[in-house]
Amino acid sequence: QVKFVESGGGLVQPGGSLRLSCVASGFIFSDYSMNWYRLAPGKERELVASITGHSIVTYYTDSVKGRFTISRVNDNSTLYLQMLDLTPDDTAVYYCKTAYSGPDFNVWGQGTQVTVSS
Repeated sequence: QVKFVESGGGLVQPGGSLRLSCVASGFIFSDYSMNWYRLAPGKERELVASITGHSIVTYYTDSVKGRFTISRVNDNSTLYLQMLDLTPDDTAVYYCKTAYSGPDFNVWGQGTQVTVSS
């Protein structure tokens, strides 16, 4: 079945950086656009970045443009999010998921906690 396992979060000071990873399984990874989402306390889940199957097109929400980079390695079914110049507003649990949300793909991993604090 479809599964996502996120890792790489942690506690960092403002201005710091982190690289998140997501290992996907249960489907042909290269066939699907992939998204990173985040969920902060008291807020709705937010789409942070997206990348098409062969990395031709990427999307970033305005608040992370120029600081975050989404990438993927299809041979390893792995999605990445490089995050630079982090701010407290980036504090959230980060999740990866296919952009497609059909019945078998409506699955969320456990997420990885990112906390930006001095």
